[in-house]
Amino acid sequence: MIKLFLPLFIILAITGCKKSEQAPANASPPIAVAEYEVAPPNTISEKLLPDENKSIQPSAAPKKMDTIAKKIIKNGTMKLQVGDIKKTQNQVEDILKKNNAYIQNEQFQNTDIDDNLDLVIRVPHKNFDALVNSFSNGIGSVLSKNISSDDVTEEYTDVSIKLANKKIYLEKYRDMLRSASTTKDMLEIQETIRELEDEIDVAEGRLRFIDDRVNYSTLNLGLYKEKVRSSATSKIGFGSRFGDSVTEGWNSFVSFLLGIISFWPFFLLIPLLVFLWRKWKSGKVK
Repeated sequence: MIKLFLPLFIILAITGCKKSEQAPANASPPIAVAEYEVAPPNTISEKLLPDENKSIQPSAAPKKMDTIAKKIIKNGTMKLQVGDIKKTQNQVEDILKKNNAYIQNEQFQNTDIDDNLDLVIRVPHKNFDALVNSFSNGIGSVLSKNISSDDVTEEYTDVSIKLANKKIYLEKYRDMLRSASTTKDMLEIQETIRELEDEIDVAEGRLRFIDDRVNYSTLNLGLYKEKVRSSATSKIGFGSRFGDSVTEGWNSFVSFLLGIISFWPFFLLIPLLVFLWRKWKSGKVK
């Protein structure tokens, strides 16, 4: 009897081993789990929005947040004294074309003592230094120059992470809205969704603004021309200046004399006042 069942037992054991060896090959691969799974509140009455002072754990942030490049905003202010505003303006336009820059704002002011042309220039970040050097050499005398760099990488990263978190919550609340059972819950979820969408728009606008300031630097350029006397006037000698001074003194004396004469009605009152005073005094003595 044992001899009869022993071959059958051996066959079943061999078959079971083969199946166990083939099982790992046919097993389904493990399912990938999202890195930032955020569960919504259990009830609508709980706090819907995330705390602005706290962000999702580092594992919840997208991987691209770790590779954000440096965000440097460069600004500058320059003032140049030039001999001819129009000629210098043509030179400025040539320099702008070479550096792919453009004028964002232009303001001209003409006074009795000088001419001023103020330009707000936007230039690609990589061409900023070359543009400043071009203005510093050749087109005028540098009266003042101030260049600054502002690192906004930390702000950009912080806004990006908060924006990603808000988008995650927005999708969660949209799913909750589809499964809401009461009108009250629907209204509360819709209001939360509206607030989240507004906050997302503000954050995206801030990121666009930072990107614009980083990609294009700003330079405030002022062109200054001092107005001087003509060559005929500037070469006046001492004799001519002495004669001008004598003439100016005489004119001042004449003006003073004419001013006194203009008070002639008051001079007519003086004799009358003296007469009345003497009469009053004599009557008092009597």
